[in-house]
Parts: sequence; structure tokens; C-alpha cells
Amino acid sequence: LVQLEESGGGSVQTEGSLRLSCATSGYAFSTYCMGWFRQAPGKGYEGVASIYMDSIHYANSVKGRFTISQDNAKSTLYLQMNNLKPEDTAMYYCAADSRAWVCSPPLGNEYNFWGRGTQVTVSS
Repeated sequence: LVQLEESGGGSVQTEGSLRLSCATSGYAFSTYCMGWFRQAPGKGYEGVASIYMDSIHYANSVKGRFTISQDNAKSTLYLQMNNLKPEDTAMYYCAADSRAWVCSPPLGNEYNFWGRGTQVTVSS
């Protein structure tokens, strides 16, 4: 059973930082395409970042501020978020898929497996 569980969300002020984690189990973590998405109130899903092997992609809105990484030994995905802005406020989800192409731009939401999300709130 594939499981993904996000943690690390919270409330911060503008220019603050947070690190999200996504603990996974039930599949060969290092061979899967992994991604971070977010959904702000009243809006659709937005792809934030993806990682597959050494290939990493970011949404333009987070380039230079967010960093996606993974620890294969811990089967855990991370999203380091710096210089946060109010417009980053959203529920953040991690996602996994065995198909490598899913990680390629554009950062679509075709992933087969999803976590339940963690809330990030940035206040001005």
C-alpha cells in the first residue's frame, strides 16, 4: 500500500521559512517521480516542484525560493521554502508516480498517489 504523509506546515510571516516533509512507504521511493503541489482557497492545483533522479523542475513562481530534495535512505521528500510570501498560502501536497514523464514540465497533476496535505499560511 502506497502511503504519503506530509508534515511541517504552519503559520509564518512574510520572508519566513518552512521545510515540508513527505514520509513515504509501500513502493520503491528512489525510482519514482515525486512532486509538490499546492492549492489555495478557491483555486485549482498548482504544480510547485518535481524531482526524478537528477532532474528537478520548479514553477516560475517559486524559483530561487523553494528547493525540492529527497532522502532515499529515509524514503522522504522535502520542500525547503524560503522568503515566503502571502501568495504562497495554500494546502501543500506531495505526490508520487512510477512514470518518469509525469515529472516533466509542465508540472501537471497526473500523479497516481497523493498525500492528504499540510497547510502553509503566510501573513504579511
